[in-house]
Parts: sequence; C-alpha cells; structure tokens
Amino acid sequence: MAGKFEITQTKSGKFMFNLKAGNGQTILTSQLYDTKASAISGAESCQKNGAIGERFERAASKADEPYFNLKASNGQVIGRSEMYTSAASMENGIKSVMAHVADAVIKDLTEV
Repeated sequence: MAGKFEITQTKSGKFMFNLKAGNGQTILTSQLYDTKASAISGAESCQKNGAIGERFERAASKADEPYFNLKASNGQVIGRSEMYTSAASMENGIKSVMAHVADAVIKDLTEV
C-alpha cells in the first residue's frame, strides 16, 4: 500500500500534514502552517526531500528518546518523527519515510 499525506486543520485554525505509511501509521508530522496552501507546499517539499538520506537529522529528546527531523535543502525542518525507543527503530522510521514519500498522494481532509 502506498503512503499518503493527510492535510488537516487544527482547532486554532492552523493547517498541518501527517505522512502515513500504507498501514495507516503516522511516520512524519509537519509544523503548523497559517494556510492550507502552505501545508500542501510543505507536503510537496517532503516528497522532494524525503528520498534524500542526507536530509534526515537524527536527534534525541531530553529523555534520550531517538527521533528525526526531515529538513529541506535550506535547512528548515519540514517534518518530525515520533519518539522511538531505540536508534534502530528510528532508522526503520527513516527507511519507512523514504519508502513511502515519493509516491504518497496528498489528501485534503479539511474538505470532508
């Protein structure tokens, strides 16, 4: 199953996207955007940058939980992963993003 970007609107009126794997699990979450068009552009940037291994920044939370950021060519964070229990799980998350991002469709859930 192919991945998909789901564009949603928060209660505060901002927009965001989640990249979901074929099994429906969220594998990357965006920042908040002021407009739907900006969220869609962010998902498109994710499609372009998500297949480039060097765009993934590996990090750890204050609780030492591994996670990663996907960055654009200008260094801006496009999306962030969940917190993982191990570095190996985080690496599998990166592989999942790379496998799903290129052919992921963008689905606008704000028009439902």
